[in-house]
Amino acid sequence: MAATDEPRVNTRILSVKSIHPPSGLNDDLGAWFEAHKAESEDCKNIAKAAHSLRISDLPVAFPTETVYGLGADATRSPAVLGIYKAKRRPADNPLIVHVSSLEHLRRLLRKPSDAVSNGVSAHEDPIPAVYAPLISRFWPGPLTILLPNPAHSPLASEVTSGLPTFGCRIPSSPLARLLIAIADRPLAAPSANASTRPSPTTAQHVLDDLNGRIELILDGGPCKVGVESTVVDGLSDPPAILRPGGLGIEEIRSCGGPWSRVVKAYKDKAEHAADSGHVKSSAPAPGPRAPGMKYKHYSPRARVILFETGTTEQAARDIAITHYNQSTSASATKAPATPKIGTISTRTWSSNLNLDFPTESIALGAEAEHIARGLFSALRDLDEKGVETILIEGIDDSEGDLAAAVMNRLRKAAEVDVK
Repeated sequence: MAATDEPRVNTRILSVKSIHPPSGLNDDLGAWFEAHKAESEDCKNIAKAAHSLRISDLPVAFPTETVYGLGADATRSPAVLGIYKAKRRPADNPLIVHVSSLEHLRRLLRKPSDAVSNGVSAHEDPIPAVYAPLISRFWPGPLTILLPNPAHSPLASEVTSGLPTFGCRIPSSPLARLLIAIADRPLAAPSANASTRPSPTTAQHVLDDLNGRIELILDGGPCKVGVESTVVDGLSDPPAILRPGGLGIEEIRSCGGPWSRVVKAYKDKAEHAADSGHVKSSAPAPGPRAPGMKYKHYSPRARVILFETGTTEQAARDIAITHYNQSTSASATKAPATPKIGTISTRTWSSNLNLDFPTESIALGAEAEHIARGLFSALRDLDEKGVETILIEGIDDSEGDLAAAVMNRLRKAAEVDVK
């Protein structure tokens, strides 16, 4: 081993597919597990992972409804640092904390001296009241709320990257919540991919990126949503969406009160267009308020060219031909063994763009839900097939819900954004 090589660990994939815990927010998952833990090898596997989270500094990958997460005990600095090391993640990119229940969250926010009787504190609810309508409607689920980090916080400082706030959510995946409940630890858990790579939606995606860097990957099958959670800040006035995700702005506005005035704190199509042609400042950018706001994300090894709605299929075809000719002229032969161009179509593009040379083509379908679920997997599949350039047909981000989240991820992944 070279002196600069990092020591590698034996990464194992453990199945948890046969476990079907209850999904209700008020279900006692710890009690359920005690009654079922001897039923299958999968139950033993999730117990191993929970034990590792309590004692080890190596993070554990696990399935959620959005993407696979890379979890570590959020109260121990060495464990949290294990996430940054495994992902090679920038130190100023904060982490989202995952809890199994509202009471689990309240334990993080309360002062240790606050008396609790029968699960009810004598003091007021430490969860800011502004979030009550969102929590009652969208939790558990793909929604992260920004909370004040109390002076007595048990969270490791590396979770917040020096910010006075932290993001938290309760995943709707029963497997994720069961793991958190058994470990009895809040889990800091970004997506379980190498930093800047497309987020993983299967256990194999995690292995492709983090093999040798982590010990355990829990395999619960493909994720259902396919993009990360929506991140909201209710501590500001008006409230803001910091990162689009599984919930749309209109759904959040429908909760009423201050949420009817919620604004976007991320760039949409118009703002990206306004930025094009501007010279970027050399001054250091401020630290992000939430994950996914500052750094390049979701990028395959191949070059990504995104075509916004309003561009023509002919424009995509012309660019594909140009890139194909460039790649073949640089090759020893005129017909490379591996197609150099990949296409990802959504709603209008013809299969293969009707090109007369070999390509790798993936059709995601017309529905935003299907596009979101298959997007990251498609990027990874084309990478595995060795394409050099990926052309992607975008969708209209004004449709709300998942459409804004899909386009947010694609704009971060794209090297070129054709408008």
